[in-house]
Amino acid sequence: MIEEVKSQVSLLLDKDKSGHGMDHINRVLDLSLRFALDENANLEVVSLIALLHDVDDYKLFGMDYANHLTNARAIMNHCGFNSDIQKEVCSALRCIGYSKRLKGFAPDTIEGMVVSDADMCDALGANGILREYAYCMNHNKPFFDKNDFPTDEFMKTETGSMCANSSVSHMFEKILKLRGMMLTESGKRESEIREKVVIDFLYQLFREENAIEWKNYLDGYLDNRKLVLKKDC
Repeated sequence: MIEEVKSQVSLLLDKDKSGHGMDHINRVLDLSLRFALDENANLEVVSLIALLHDVDDYKLFGMDYANHLTNARAIMNHCGFNSDIQKEVCSALRCIGYSKRLKGFAPDTIEGMVVSDADMCDALGANGILREYAYCMNHNKPFFDKNDFPTDEFMKTETGSMCANSSVSHMFEKILKLRGMMLTESGKRESEIREKVVIDFLYQLFREENAIEWKNYLDGYLDNRKLVLKKDC
């Protein structure tokens, strides 16, 4: 049944070039299952949530699909999953995603938490950087613009997500905040490793671009974050 779900998801996402295709789905699935073993989560439910977490993404299918989970429900019905499992999966799907976290929603089951962490971890690390590049190319935005510094006052869409003018600004405005949103110990450990990859990449990029102001900005950003974390502790 899980393999049939994967086939149905592939029909929807296999041609996606925005960073939400089957390569992303498969990575999230693999990492979710790894986390699930450590967190003692139900592997079948985790697999379903991981495979279906982007099939109604508003950026790909619109708000009506996102609100009703149209594709997720159709796939689970097609594959014969019972109503209890469908209810559990849909409840988690409604709480997975950065824009939903900004609105105060978060999964309340370990299965949903595992997939949420795995999904956010895939926005970090080497593949996270590659996804940023793919997204900016798909939306005709520059990867790095020396004149486009991040800000906390940038535009918000009606969905609550944030729109940066370049991928590097987006890394500050969203990606480097993901580690603090982890819900499981597995996610916290993995996100720390992957975030370091992003930070090291940014330092190297600024060095090669002779972007001293950006290097100083990153220094200050990380110093301020340490102070906030110390204060919260």
